[in-house]
Amino acid sequence: MTPGRRAARIELSRVTKRFGDVAAVRDVSFTVDAGSLVTLLGPSGCGKTTTLRLIAGLEIASSGRILIGDDDVTRLAATDRNVSMVFQSYALFPHMSVLENVAYGPRVAGQPRREAARAAREALAGVGLAELETRLPSELSGGQQQRVAIARALVLEPRVLLFDEPLSNLDARLRRQMREEIRALQRRLGITVVYVTHDQEEALGVSDRIIVMNQAVIAQEGPPRDLYEAPADVFVAGFMGEANRVKGVLRRLDERTGRVAIGGLRCTLPHRGLGDGVVDVAIRPEAILIERGAAANGALRGTVSHAAYLGSRMEYSIASEIGELFVTSPAVDAPLSPGAAVALTLADHGITLIRP
Repeated sequence: MTPGRRAARIELSRVTKRFGDVAAVRDVSFTVDAGSLVTLLGPSGCGKTTTLRLIAGLEIASSGRILIGDDDVTRLAATDRNVSMVFQSYALFPHMSVLENVAYGPRVAGQPRREAARAAREALAGVGLAELETRLPSELSGGQQQRVAIARALVLEPRVLLFDEPLSNLDARLRRQMREEIRALQRRLGITVVYVTHDQEEALGVSDRIIVMNQAVIAQEGPPRDLYEAPADVFVAGFMGEANRVKGVLRRLDERTGRVAIGGLRCTLPHRGLGDGVVDVAIRPEAILIERGAAANGALRGTVSHAAYLGSRMEYSIASEIGELFVTSPAVDAPLSPGAAVALTLADHGITLIRP
């Protein structure tokens, strides 16, 4: 496939999908720039997989419009959209070799056997599996099967490539490796990708933009860092990783910033349009800094109630005057024991005001 040759922009405009009286997707609008990777992220039942199937043509929208490139595909069948999809199960034919699996699509599309095999070999080379073309799927690892599924999708030279929870069957180490490979492949080919997952770490690791869905609508969309550091509301703050939700008192300083008191702590934050008074604050676990001993002025007093060693970090539950806090620390060589008195301060990142 020629890099970026057929990459297409996707646009959904006020798309709704109903199953009887239930709206699985409700009034959803977003765009995916040509050659970018956008992830649909959310819990089970939020509408992300239905949205992916609407793009693929496996479901037809009840209302709204879907464009791929300049083409209105809202009512087109899946076979007429030039879109390929990689499923969670991979769905490889067990009786066919790797080469035969990848060549199957071109053969069904009418390509001569020799031409289909040539295209399949190119696709396999592109995902690093050229030497395994004679093997059966049962002779491959999970990661290798995933790559075969990707090659089978790419060999059709789609304008858009769709991934539906592609790594959920893999172990943690292989998931990290495969998400890096998918991202590298997408960048090298310049293809447009829409990627569905419920795993926020996976989404942060592969995406140009993330669209967080909740209860059939879009909760927030934007670059990964924006969603992690400035979640729009309580749901997004909690879904984009762990967050301590505490109360603070805001006093606006100017059009953009305000001074926030959180117990005995003080910090200056973007007020995000909130008015003076009691506000909700989301604090990431890594943004709470721990020191042993009694708290001095400008720090919170705390007591460690639980400690867990996770290899690269310590995780603590700490009782404090603003409530129970979940805190992580890279200081694994000097762990704190339950009952230890600590002083807590805040880093200059990972703290944001949120709407309830």
